[in-house]
Amino acid sequence: MDRPRLAVWKFASCDGCQLTLLDCEDELLDLAERLEIAHFLEAATAPAAGPYDLSLVEGSITTAQDAERIRRVRAASRYLVTIGACATAGGIQALRNNADVAEYRAVVYARPEYVETLVTSTPISAHVPVDFELRGCPIDRGQLIEVITAYLADRTPDVPRHSVCFECKRRGTVCVTVAHGTPCLGPVTHAGCGALCPAYARGCYGCFGPSDSTNLPAFVPLLRRGGLAGPDVVRVLRTFNTAAPEFDTAARQAAEEADR
Repeated sequence: MDRPRLAVWKFASCDGCQLTLLDCEDELLDLAERLEIAHFLEAATAPAAGPYDLSLVEGSITTAQDAERIRRVRAASRYLVTIGACATAGGIQALRNNADVAEYRAVVYARPEYVETLVTSTPISAHVPVDFELRGCPIDRGQLIEVITAYLADRTPDVPRHSVCFECKRRGTVCVTVAHGTPCLGPVTHAGCGALCPAYARGCYGCFGPSDSTNLPAFVPLLRRGGLAGPDVVRVLRTFNTAAPEFDTAARQAAEEADR
């Protein structure tokens, strides 16, 4: 019996989410016995042609060539799962969406005329249908294994949909906002990191993007009440998931209020 075929693809990203798959070590060996890793340039030099049963896609779309390539990947894939903040929300490179890209390009590159790029950095879902989005910067190893095994078993992945605050409660971490007045995105951020930053007395940076129960119109005033001025609120929201609709809308509103 033929094994299901897995493909892993990279677009504009740092490769961190692909490395998370390689870091699975023993689990990866078990998975390799159950599926064929047909295309994974990070781990193999002889990729096989499609079709593929499951494609994991890292990275955002930043060039016209990327936009065309992701359509080919989608056509060759039975299931397509985006992994990481770049693929699910445009990544930190989506900071360009609020800036003059031509000016950035001129500052960074000696010969900017040789660089072809889109004005925006966008998630994969803005270009093709996506079957599941796995959040994180980088993604969580346990959640990745759950997603892969779920699709092998033809079931829906069991990935938490609550906020980071639940994870703080589970590990007994004292709320950094209540105890120290530290700004923290935990109440509006998707769980998955194990509440790592609050465990070390630092506020959550929103690495896993907005949670499903996000209420930013109510949350942003709390940040201000904690001492953050308008520009600081914008900076807090414009990080790894700057183009996530919930964070982007709240950041734009905060920027407009700061300019008044």
